[in-house]
Amino acid sequence: MQPYVQITTTTGDHAVAEKIAVELVDHRLVACAQISGPVRSVYRWQGKVEFAEEFVVHMKTTGEHIESVKRVITELHPYDVPEIIVVPIVDGSREYLLWLDEETRPGDE
Repeated sequence: MQPYVQITTTTGDHAVAEKIAVELVDHRLVACAQISGPVRSVYRWQGKVEFAEEFVVHMKTTGEHIESVKRVITELHPYDVPEIIVVPIVDGSREYLLWLDEETRPGDE
């Protein structure tokens, strides 16, 4: 398991993106979440090429929170199959990674 990861999801509604971000930051499952967009997505769904405006949410956390983050995204997400991509953070500034550790530690307020 990677000690630090970035998790990405997309949603067609800015309010849903914010709800996911706030829930995860508030419960200390991610240190931060960045929402960007709208972006134009092109994808195949149920045999047809589809187009959609979506918002991208990038979240930084520790490897131990991956399953919890995936569960929260799935619970709050309106899509049948939400995008949930986890990529390792292979390096970063020492100060940022220490901050990431602090902000995802349970019980620290």
